[in-house]
Amino acid sequence: MKSDVKNLLLNTKGRDRVEWAYRDMPVLQEVNSVLSRNKPLKNINLAACLHITTETANLLITLKNAGAKVACCASNPLSTQDDVAAHLVKDHGITTFAIKGINDRGYYKHIVNSLAIKPNMTMDDGCDLVTLLHKTRRKYLKEIIGGTEETTTGVIRLQSMSKNQVLKYPIIAVNNAFTKHLFDNRYGTGQSVLDGIMRATNRLLAGKTFVVCGYGWCGKGLAMRANGLGANVIVTEIDSTKALEAKMDGFQVMTGSEAFKKGDFICSVTGNINVIDKHHFKTLKDGVIISNAGHFNVEINIKALKKMSSKKRKLRTDIEEFTVGKKKVYLLSDGRLVNLSAAEGHPSSVMDMSFSNQALCSEYIVKNHKKLKNEVYDVPLSIDNKVARIKLKSMNVKIDKLTSEQTKYLNSWESGT
Repeated sequence: MKSDVKNLLLNTKGRDRVEWAYRDMPVLQEVNSVLSRNKPLKNINLAACLHITTETANLLITLKNAGAKVACCASNPLSTQDDVAAHLVKDHGITTFAIKGINDRGYYKHIVNSLAIKPNMTMDDGCDLVTLLHKTRRKYLKEIIGGTEETTTGVIRLQSMSKNQVLKYPIIAVNNAFTKHLFDNRYGTGQSVLDGIMRATNRLLAGKTFVVCGYGWCGKGLAMRANGLGANVIVTEIDSTKALEAKMDGFQVMTGSEAFKKGDFICSVTGNINVIDKHHFKTLKDGVIISNAGHFNVEINIKALKKMSSKKRKLRTDIEEFTVGKKKVYLLSDGRLVNLSAAEGHPSSVMDMSFSNQALCSEYIVKNHKKLKNEVYDVPLSIDNKVARIKLKSMNVKIDKLTSEQTKYLNSWESGT
């Protein structure tokens, strides 16, 4: 298969950046060392639909070192780092289909191209590859023994497939690992989204009103970091428990209709459609900056915004200005993942744990696929704990162990006050 990347001559720059990221991925370094020796993925063809970033490159290299034949494509039209894609192809011989800024047609063509490897295993970020497999490329399904999914959005789609009994092979929800969502989603999203917003706008957040739509783990991280930079944070939610948690964490909580009137910055991170909708655009503040950190660019009703606007123009690389009545509305990165479109995505330190889970779960599938049903599985706790232990070790952190007396006490029922 012939790769499709922007420019192979960018590989040197990509090589340096991938190496820099790897220096802060000690867990993956250890996993890579073990898998390179044991080759558990030998004779496995693996199709991966992931954000093609420096951290992802280190995962893909690890999978190849573990014996897999790998073909990868981007999981978002704007999340590819072109120099990294060039590095994967030229320096590692990994078939890659990824170009930043590609249109939707080209994006799906790349997914189809990656499936030409005739995969035995899939690795997805958002479930587009798995969905396409089940809709139009079913001929490849019979050879697949299992897969993994990286995101909340993808897991939701997979659970729907499983519930409706259309899922044709087992998939491990890496997103649900404690060492993934508690760190990647919270600390990674919190930092990288604000990084993207600030790179795109060069605006000060201190003293501004920042609206976070959704208080899942990603929303919690974003609210925490915006608050840390001095913003006045408002949270919108549809879940009573999460709304209560946001309130007790010290944030204002109100409906979107109320919050959007006040926001200087509004960022959606819900995984749902039209969170910022037509009726909201009429009441937004003049000069409001809106963005999205959810996986797909459906959370902002961009179609309605364009229809309502009398004028639009590109102001900066990642800023589009819309004139709605007498007001200006500024949309970042076409409503796509602002942390990957306008910045570099999550720091390598948190992706270290997420991608170590990916690699170890791939090994687990090879060893256990015959026991698994066509369902969505959580990451085995043994893998989750292993990743946490290695991470702590790399940080020179030691923790206590239960004594035999304590273990006996915790497993007994007889003792009381």
